[in-house]
Amino acid sequence: MMQPQRTLHEFHGGLQLEDHKSTSTSRPIEEAPVPAQLVLPLLQHIGNPARPIVSVGDTVLKGQMVAEADGRVSVPVHASSSGTVVAIEPRDVPHASGLKAMCIVIETDGEDREIETNTVADFTSLSPDEVRERVLSAGIVGLGGAGFPSYIKLNPQTFAVDTLILNAAECEPYITCDDMLMRERAAEVIAGARIMQYALHAKTCVIGIEDNKIDAYAALQQALADSDDIELVRVPSRYPAGGEKQMIYTLTGKQVPSHTRPLEIGIICHNVGTAAAVYDAIMHGEPLLSRTVTLTGSGIPQPRNLQVRIGTPIEDLLSLCHSNTGDIDRLMIGGPMMGFDLQATAAPVTKVCNCVLAIHTRDHLPPQATMPCIRCGECANVCPAQLLPQQLYWHARAQEFDHIQDHHLFDCIECGCCDVVCPSHIPLVQFFRFAKTTIWQQERDKHKSDRARGRHEFKLERLEREKQEKRERHNRKKAALKKDTDKQGDDPKKAAILAAMKRVQEKKTTATPHPKNVDHLTPEQQQQIDEVDKRRAEHKAAEKEETDKPS
Repeated sequence: MMQPQRTLHEFHGGLQLEDHKSTSTSRPIEEAPVPAQLVLPLLQHIGNPARPIVSVGDTVLKGQMVAEADGRVSVPVHASSSGTVVAIEPRDVPHASGLKAMCIVIETDGEDREIETNTVADFTSLSPDEVRERVLSAGIVGLGGAGFPSYIKLNPQTFAVDTLILNAAECEPYITCDDMLMRERAAEVIAGARIMQYALHAKTCVIGIEDNKIDAYAALQQALADSDDIELVRVPSRYPAGGEKQMIYTLTGKQVPSHTRPLEIGIICHNVGTAAAVYDAIMHGEPLLSRTVTLTGSGIPQPRNLQVRIGTPIEDLLSLCHSNTGDIDRLMIGGPMMGFDLQATAAPVTKVCNCVLAIHTRDHLPPQATMPCIRCGECANVCPAQLLPQQLYWHARAQEFDHIQDHHLFDCIECGCCDVVCPSHIPLVQFFRFAKTTIWQQERDKHKSDRARGRHEFKLERLEREKQEKRERHNRKKAALKKDTDKQGDDPKKAAILAAMKRVQEKKTTATPHPKNVDHLTPEQQQQIDEVDKRRAEHKAAEKEETDKPS
C-alpha cells in the first residue's frame, strides 16, 4: 500500500559541501582481524564511566561483561574477544583533550571463544521494559556520534511518543559507515526500528535518508517490501541535514524549543546503526562488541569500511589499510566539520568512533591567519540553529558568559558552518566550545560550593540543636531534683534533717568569728585593731546604705 507523500520543510542555513564519499563505498564492509591487544575505555558514552568487575589476571570470553554500569546514565562494557586481562590503567583514548583515561586492557588469545547467548524468535514476547533492560545490558549507545545511552532514549516515561525518527542522513563529508550498513544490513536496520517503535509505543516510524544515498535507499525499500508500518522519506542533501533538530523539522515541521528534549514534543530520534545494534541485542542476545568504521582520506591508500572490534588500536587499522603514519599530516576522528584531531594512534576504536580521517602531507594547508570580524553576517545566514554566531563570538571572547547564554549558546550544535564561510577565518566553533566548557565548569564549581555551604550550615544547625537538647536535659534534671526536694519536705524525718542543715547554714552565715591571739595585746596594738574594726564597720554601713537607697 502506497503511503501519501510527506511534506518536507526546509531548515534555515546549512551548506552544500563536497561529500568525498565515493572513495570508501567502492568495496563491501570487511571484517577487521582481532588485534593482539584490546583497550577498552571505561567511558565510551555520555554519563558516568563504567565500573570494572574484573581483575588483572582474569580470563574473559567474547561478550562477557568486564565493567558494569555505574548510575542511571551509564552502560556496561564487554570484552570484544576472549583473552586475559593484563592491565586496568590509564591509556590513550580518542578524545579532543588528548588526555588518558582508565581502560581495561585484554591480551587476546586468538581463539575468540564467546559466552552463550539467548536468542528470541519474536520480540513482542518481551515487554517494553524487558527490551530496555536487554538494550542496557548490551551496552548500546547512540552510534551516530553522541553516545547517549540508548535504553534511556527508549523509555518514554510519562510522555506519549507520536513519532520515532530513524536518522539515516549521514551528512558529514567522508563518512560512509551508515550508508554501507544500510546497503548490506537493511533488513536488520528495519527490524531494529520495529523493536524500538514497540518499546516506545510510537504511533509512527519514519526513516529520513538523504537523496544522494541511492543504493542504501533501494536496499531499505526492498527490506520494507509491501509493508507500510515504516515510512521511508528522502530528504535534501544539505549539511547538516543529519542534525537531530534539523531532521525533526525537515520531516515534521516541528521545532524543538530551546532547553527542551524532542521527547517533550512527542518525537524520538535514533541512528540506523543503533537500530542494527538493538536488533542484534534483542534477537540474538549479542552485546555491542563491534561497529562499522570508515577509514578514508588522502592519507589512506585503500579507503574502505571495516567492521571493527571495540577496543582495537587505531594504528592496527592504519596498518591494515597500508597507511604510512609518516605520510599523514593530520589524523582525525569523525569528519572534517565536527571531528577532532587524534593525538595518539595507540588510542582504540570506541563505540562512538565512526570514522578515521587521514590527510596526507601533500595536502597540507597552512592555517589561515585570523583577521578581525568585518560583521558581514554570513555566519548567521548559514547557522542551522538560527543563532547569531557573531554576537556569540564577541561575548565568548570577552568572557561575558551570562550574556552569551542569553543568546542561546547551548543551542549551537557545533556544525562548523560558520567557520567555513567566515571570510576572516575566525575559529568561531572553538570560541563556542571554550565558552560552553567554562560555563559547565563554573556550574560544577558552584554545585560543589553549594554542597560545601550546605554541609557547613547543616553542621551549625546540628551543633545548635545539640546545645538546645543539652539545655533541655539540664532543665529537666533540675526540675526533677526540685520536685524530689519538695517531696522530701513531706517526710518528718527528712524534714528534721533539712531543718538542722538549714540552721547550720544560717549559723555559719550569721556567726561572728571570735578573734584569736588577742589576750595579751599592748594598748597600742588594741588601738590599731579598734581602728581597723571601726573602718570595717563604717564601710559595711556605707554599703548597706547604698543598697537600701531606692533605685
